[in-house]
Amino acid sequence: MNTKEQIEKIKNDLEAKTQNLDNMKDLNDLRVEFLGKKGVVTNLSSIMKELPLEEKKDFGKTLNELRNYVEETLTTLKEEIETRELNKRLEKESVDVTLPGTKLNVGSIHPITKIINEVEDLFISMGYDVEEGPEVENDLYNFEMLNLPAGHPARDAQDSFYINEEMLLRSQTSPVQVRTMLKNKEKSPIRIICPGKVYRKDNDDATHSHEFHQIEGLVVDRNISMNHLKGTLEILAKSLFGENKEVRFRPSFFPFTEPSVEVDLTCFKCGGKGCNICKGTGWIEVLGAGMVHPNVLKGCGYDPKIYTGFAFGVGVERIAMLKYEISDIREFYTNNMKFLEQFNVYEGGDTNESK
Repeated sequence: MNTKEQIEKIKNDLEAKTQNLDNMKDLNDLRVEFLGKKGVVTNLSSIMKELPLEEKKDFGKTLNELRNYVEETLTTLKEEIETRELNKRLEKESVDVTLPGTKLNVGSIHPITKIINEVEDLFISMGYDVEEGPEVENDLYNFEMLNLPAGHPARDAQDSFYINEEMLLRSQTSPVQVRTMLKNKEKSPIRIICPGKVYRKDNDDATHSHEFHQIEGLVVDRNISMNHLKGTLEILAKSLFGENKEVRFRPSFFPFTEPSVEVDLTCFKCGGKGCNICKGTGWIEVLGAGMVHPNVLKGCGYDPKIYTGFAFGVGVERIAMLKYEISDIREFYTNNMKFLEQFNVYEGGDTNESK
């Protein structure tokens, strides 16, 4: 049998053996039979040394064409087998798209974060900016420029976490207000809220923590009055706790505001009738506020005869405890999954809150 006849026979054998081949195992066996080290195509190479020199070139070309033909045939067959197997799998694993989706447990938004997000969304809708600042703060911004001079009790090392004589962990987010006023060279109107962590040497118990979250607000402009403060805080209170809540302002004292007020809401438990939660008063204190003290304005470069402003500060944990009726502040920090799962938030804004 001459070389051409051998090549033709190999092609015919390949065609015959691929007719009914339908699985990858048989295909791999066929590849070894034809293209392996001892395969029929490989064995033809041994003829090369027996051929005259002038025939070797043509024979090498023909042998390469045969090898390419076998490779292409087997590759095409492999693709056909893979496609058939995939289609079979898809038929068996078909998905009914009309079935309800599987609800995935993706965790929950922490109640502290929920309150911060809710307050931020409210004030952004009212045209406020959200400002942040360093948690390790200079005594100058944390106390002195807020009308708390040296010797004031709040600057005692027993009340604050001092790092050295000038630096401490901020005890309030008010330094952010100072920094914002100082960088406002044009004295354009300021409307900001400042959420963040603050640190004080409080005892850790059911209602106190040495680390907690605070949101403060500041407005500075011409002709700002107590009426603006009252209206703003009424909007905040009703947004957080419901339209039926009444707001009460009581005179108070803060070094950085004058006049200063404590803000109370009607009790969540008794609706103002008096109970053990509100100690029979019908009211619960929620935040402190007031008109920005002239000394604070003056220290930040504002003429208090031209500019006025108001400020307020609210503890986020306190708001969350009141809103969700949580009795122990330490629940926020223990990473108790059963506690946190009560505040699951699902796509679309739906909430599942257990009180």
